Amino acid sequence: MKFLRVAGGDILKRTLVPASTRFSNVLGGFRRGFSASSEDPQLNEFMAYLDNLKNYEKTGVPAGAGTDSYDGFDLGRMNRLMASLGNPQSKFKSVHIAGTKGKGSTAAFLSNILRAEGYSVGCYTSPHVRTIRERMSLGRLGEPVSAKAINDIFQRVRMTIDQAVELEKGCISHFEVFTAIAFCLFAEENVDIAIIEAGLGGARDATNVISSSGLAASVITTIGEEHLAALGGSLESIAMAKSGIVKTGRPLVLGGPYLPHIERILRDKASSMGSHVVAASDPRNRCTIKGIHIVSGKPCQSCDIVLQTERDLPLAIDLCDVNLCMLGAHQLHNAATATCAALCLRGWRISDGSIRSGLEHTYLLGRNQILTCEEAEALGVPGATILLDGAHTKESAKALADTIEMTFPQCAVVLVVAMASDKDHVAFARELLSVRRLEAVFLTEVSIAGGKSRTTPVSQLKSCWIQASRDVGIEFLDDGVAKYNELLKNQDALSPVGLEPKTVLFAEKELIKSMKVGYEILTARTGKKSGIIVVTGSLHVVSSVLGSLE
Repeated sequence: MKFLRVAGGDILKRTLVPASTRFSNVLGGFRRGFSASSEDPQLNEFMAYLDNLKNYEKTGVPAGAGTDSYDGFDLGRMNRLMASLGNPQSKFKSVHIAGTKGKGSTAAFLSNILRAEGYSVGCYTSPHVRTIRERMSLGRLGEPVSAKAINDIFQRVRMTIDQAVELEKGCISHFEVFTAIAFCLFAEENVDIAIIEAGLGGARDATNVISSSGLAASVITTIGEEHLAALGGSLESIAMAKSGIVKTGRPLVLGGPYLPHIERILRDKASSMGSHVVAASDPRNRCTIKGIHIVSGKPCQSCDIVLQTERDLPLAIDLCDVNLCMLGAHQLHNAATATCAALCLRGWRISDGSIRSGLEHTYLLGRNQILTCEEAEALGVPGATILLDGAHTKESAKALADTIEMTFPQCAVVLVVAMASDKDHVAFARELLSVRRLEAVFLTEVSIAGGKSRTTPVSQLKSCWIQASRDVGIEFLDDGVAKYNELLKNQDALSPVGLEPKTVLFAEKELIKSMKVGYEILTARTGKKSGIIVVTGSLHVVSSVLGSLE
């Protein structure tokens, strides 16, 4: 058995729990140098302009907004804006990626595969971790776009955007304008191909202005319950919304795995559009993790990726001993999905060697990112092993838990969690409570997209974690923080006869303080060399940690 202690204010509740580079791409390279709340001075005017527009990342997405219905986003508005700009999205080929999880990683893998072959690639993703410039990467090296490039494009098209905002009675959003800027930049830079990640859903997303003639392939990674209300209230409606990116006669890559009836929805849509299907989850494919080893002081997973695609678009590849910096079975599957997309780009020269190189050189901030010793010291926790991961759904929490167990099987774990208000906090907590040797959980708060309107208060998070622990059959007893501090000094008291060490759940608004106290617990309980601090719940909490490095 394992104890769970809940500390809020001066009360500590005790609960019984059952135990159970070449290519850095979109976010890589931004390890420090930008605060979470500021941008390059050259972007001040542009950022001020965006701040005057509706920002659903900051305020939350209305119910039904991503559905192809009366309540859905007005894609006609985006089409009119793009037409006024000369339809720049028609001047290059695109791969369009939608899905509940894995979109950003799949986009990064595929972008780097194409760059390894020598193509000039534009990549558009969201959200960002350190600076909004991360949302666009350009060229053969995958560097985030410069502030000057964004500012120059903005100044050239500002009058057109002003007119569009006036025409649409102020309804054009932050995401719509930034998407338009990205398409204009890719067209001006004459990229060979652009990898475009959908923001929400697919059918009504602002990125879905790509026509069949401009589309090289569409990709749907996974179907889960995130943004349930915004996408119609069911897995079926979510699948229909995301299938809106499928275009006539263009191949569809399915990541998966999906529930059978959900996959049928996607395949039926592809069939109706005359689109061949390539599935990363085809039972004939073999993708395995063979082991974890250390490269340049950080863990790396050695994988085999053996794909034999379906009969309507027969393609195959056999890659052994691929060393992925992106950890976890979910990242292996994202790599396989990106490989399928590369294989189905007919007419593009893409060698097996470029696929291997692109996969191996992909790294993203906030996806199982392990901080350096210098960074841990800068945060005031010298000697700590710190892992940052932007997991924020039930599925991504399970993937994170699995990755922790695989990569750090002998380590004690402290979690530091901050989340947005529109997530399933209880389901998220249930998955992470399964982590073995979970010593403490610190619940904290950070700004979401620069504001507090979507921040979940620590008191609410604490209630959700209590509910999650009750779901696995926990009974509560009260205790005080002072008593816990006494227990830390008495190692024998921490391990009563027949019981494992206790897990502690704290509500603490200060992020860095949470990490420091968590490290004190690890040091007192296990020594410095056998514990890991995992910061998770949102890419925004990852951004806050990286911002603190300054």
